[in-house]
Amino acid sequence: MKILLLGSGELGKEFTIAAQRIGQIVIAVDSYENAPAMQVAHDFEVINMLDGDALDKIVAKHQPDFIVPEIEAIRTERFYDYEKQGITVVPSAKAANFTMNRKAIRDLASKELGLKTAKYRYATTAEELQKGVEAVGMPCVVKPLMSSSGKGQSTIKTEADIEKAWNYAVKGSRGDVVEVIVEAFVKFNSEITLLTVVQNNNPTLFCAPIGHRQERGDYQESWQPAKISDKDLYEAQDMAEKVTEALGGAGLFGVEFFLADDGVYFSELSPRPHDTGMVTLAGTQNFNEFELHLRAILSLPIFEITLEKAGASAVILASENSTNPTYSGIENIASLPKTDFRIFGKPTSRPYRRMAVALVNDTLETPIEEVVEKAKKAASLVTVHS
Repeated sequence: MKILLLGSGELGKEFTIAAQRIGQIVIAVDSYENAPAMQVAHDFEVINMLDGDALDKIVAKHQPDFIVPEIEAIRTERFYDYEKQGITVVPSAKAANFTMNRKAIRDLASKELGLKTAKYRYATTAEELQKGVEAVGMPCVVKPLMSSSGKGQSTIKTEADIEKAWNYAVKGSRGDVVEVIVEAFVKFNSEITLLTVVQNNNPTLFCAPIGHRQERGDYQESWQPAKISDKDLYEAQDMAEKVTEALGGAGLFGVEFFLADDGVYFSELSPRPHDTGMVTLAGTQNFNEFELHLRAILSLPIFEITLEKAGASAVILASENSTNPTYSGIENIASLPKTDFRIFGKPTSRPYRRMAVALVNDTLETPIEEVVEKAKKAASLVTVHS
């Protein structure tokens, strides 16, 4: 099968490797040359994916069997036409469109499906944001409707923060949508990602929940399994199945939840492998998240997902701008037991850009806090240089 991969970062790279291992053809697309997935794909294209005409041209050129989005900033309304042409959009044109924009997915979850979410409002101007903050109360969180990896996200604690939050959200927004969502702050105890695998002709399956810690809106460490009560887990699985069924299609979804004293809150959803799911590269499961996504897309039956080990991932960040980043300390991390790493191969760096990840596994009997600390220590041994 021929797969057109739209977005070629580190998640796309691991997906491409998984596809190569079972004989699929991948054309990697991104807005810059030498993106990570391009380094392992059969072919590549460099375009602005928000340019619908450019997108149409490469679809016509390559005639793919599948279009697999890896990022949000794509002219996704074109996907409906591609489906009419007989191309499978992963997981579906509807899913890609709804999840590209936080407004569509939040309204689907809250208004149509009745899932518990934080109180929220939308704003297209700083003045509307002011009214939205008054409606949901402070503290609250502001996010662009279109963004990824925490870009443009901030917390409003005082009146003085409102204008700064608006400007930061607009700056961090992807695409041509200038609108934000302001959410009441949920007093949660922890956050989880529930990787949900929707199959074409077989039951929906769930990976063991993944916990994570964020800074600047981006994950820093993730671990599997996360601690969660049976009651909360069943509630999260029920919510995940409802929302993925409403979106349609097959593939792996990363569904995010807050766990609070009063139950489970739906937060967000990505219709693709999730960054926190990189912990599955540590060998925690019988299949990692990229293999699961691929198998579901190809309608290869997945009998079960088994948790094999406890694991943790910790990101390795750049601290400077560079057009030729290099790395030191790799031999240190390589010498540690039950430890691995991935260097993504990004051709440029900037402060806080995710450049690599440390991966640690241990027995399921090992306290997960110890596994996380080992991953953090391993990540600290590697330095990105300009």
